[in-house]
Amino acid sequence: MTFYDDLETRSADARAASLADCLPAQIAIAQALPGYASLAGIDAAQITDRSALATLPVLRKSGLGAAQKANPPFGGYSSGTQEFAFQSPGPLYEPGRTLDDWWRFARFLHALGIGKGDIVQNCFGYHLTPAGMMFQNGAHAVGATVFPAGTGQTELQAQAAHDIGCTAYAGTPDYLKVILEKADEMGLALQITKAAVGGGALFPSLRDWYKDRGIDCRQCYATADLGNIAYESQALEGLISDEGVIIEIVTPGTGDPVPEGEVGEVLVTVLNPDYPLVRFATGDLSAVLAGESPCGRTNMRIKGWMGRADQTTKIKGMFVRPEQVAALVAKHPEITRARVVAGRDGEADTMTVRIEGDAANTGAYAASVADTLKLKGTIEVVAPGGLPADGIVIEDTRTYD
Repeated sequence: MTFYDDLETRSADARAASLADCLPAQIAIAQALPGYASLAGIDAAQITDRSALATLPVLRKSGLGAAQKANPPFGGYSSGTQEFAFQSPGPLYEPGRTLDDWWRFARFLHALGIGKGDIVQNCFGYHLTPAGMMFQNGAHAVGATVFPAGTGQTELQAQAAHDIGCTAYAGTPDYLKVILEKADEMGLALQITKAAVGGGALFPSLRDWYKDRGIDCRQCYATADLGNIAYESQALEGLISDEGVIIEIVTPGTGDPVPEGEVGEVLVTVLNPDYPLVRFATGDLSAVLAGESPCGRTNMRIKGWMGRADQTTKIKGMFVRPEQVAALVAKHPEITRARVVAGRDGEADTMTVRIEGDAANTGAYAASVADTLKLKGTIEVVAPGGLPADGIVIEDTRTYD
């Protein structure tokens, strides 16, 4: 086994030293951009570690979208020379470049064993959204040939995979199965032995199905805004953080880091001077996986996608948002955690607010709930540790059968 570079096996001290060097420079680059008015007055030279980074404001998709409308196309958040502009649902617009591994997918592809001599059938879309170009850029960085297949036309996909001799697949987890079954139907033998997937859930049963056909299938975690964030190695134990990003797990609706192992929202800071997204909220839930990967890579691992952090729920005709629950907790120093539970009593909505706090303060909590959430509800005080550390701050138990 070979690593992509020496960065993957750095010691904790070496990582800390590198962060102390590159993070202040990245913050300074961001401060020079009109989109980052929120960073004005901050001494970039003091942002040298994760603790200091956690004091900076969070950038959310809603804020990025509003900035792009006011200052198109990238909202004042991009500092580089763009060769491409992509559109993702929202709509949001992302820049792109053909610089070597600009979106950081080469490390993932190398870990899967894709490189010189491989022909990658890239079935990610090339239309509007950046996924197709992201994987093509990474494949070229590791020396592989790319067949830019895009999406759809399964019969032609199977025929091309056979004729060209594709050895690897890039695309959503389930579409490769469709191609393989079509090839079986057509009597075509394919040479695909490696599959780099993303953009959807890779279920264990599907991974096993590929394994039975001699295909090593591994997934990455990426977004259109950020590029690759984390990836699987041969150890198949969680997802390893890419070397070009800083991942934080925070309480949903806040920027406050949660203890290791606790579920929270994924924030990502990208160490890309062309597009220096700082503490960008993905809206996804995950948790840090303790320890280092058995494969020898030493960077932080996350458990993978564990749901959505945007738990905004309408109760009694009013939206309740994670940020409001966070504001409620902040009003009372003794509260360690709170959870809003939406229910139903006959045809009417109910709201119960469960709080880890002091039962003697129930009246004060009720007043804060009404003021912060703009709704009245039942207050239930539980002992510290009485609420699950699962990242859920708004739970909707209603059914509509």
